[in-house]
Amino acid sequence: MKIEIWSDIRCPFCYIGKRKFEMALEKFEHKSDVEVEWKSFELDPNLVTQSDVNATSHLAHIKGISKERANEMQQYVKGVANQAGLDFHPDKAVVANSFNAHRLIQFAKTKGLGNEAEEALFKAHFTEGKNIDDKEALLQIATDISLDESETREVLASDAFEKEVKRDEMQAQSFGISGVPFFVLNNKYAVSGAQSPETFLQALNQTWIESEEVKKPMVINEGESCTIDGTCD
Repeated sequence: MKIEIWSDIRCPFCYIGKRKFEMALEKFEHKSDVEVEWKSFELDPNLVTQSDVNATSHLAHIKGISKERANEMQQYVKGVANQAGLDFHPDKAVVANSFNAHRLIQFAKTKGLGNEAEEALFKAHFTEGKNIDDKEALLQIATDISLDESETREVLASDAFEKEVKRDEMQAQSFGISGVPFFVLNNKYAVSGAQSPETFLQALNQTWIESEEVKKPMVINEGESCTIDGTCD
């Protein structure tokens, strides 16, 4: 069963949603049969990285609200994250464009490390306060998850995996996805937002049941036949 997840490293609820989905997956009876693929989605493709700008001040500016109100919003998200077992530090968060981080994830996917890259980048941004648009920071994150240093450096210095990022975003547009996180289960069902683990588990179970039913032949009509115990009627 395939689960595709559109997300942006800059989205706090994408990290929270990831953790809640993982909680559900741990309880899912068929978790070993689940394939998860992370998809790229930029909330603000035109964002200019400003490593010297406070994230709360940036939020206040783009929302047109006071810094006090922006701080309240940040603290609310921090509280929700804590409930999911995550340690957010909004005071450390760097205002950074996520395009290069998405390219790194796409590269990591080719090495079977997509989930590891996603997790490491979320942690770097929301917990450690690293600049996810800084190529040296990205290189360190890559090597920490066992990606080859020289190969990663070449990727980051080039335009590699730009097409893959754009392809995911075009696919999201074709699906009508306007917000993340967005989970697509077996290309049939969708779950939008950082839902509860219970909701995710219900969706996983429902998708699994229906996918198994599809594998079984549909009996149009029952006629005379013989069963495996030798009975014929």
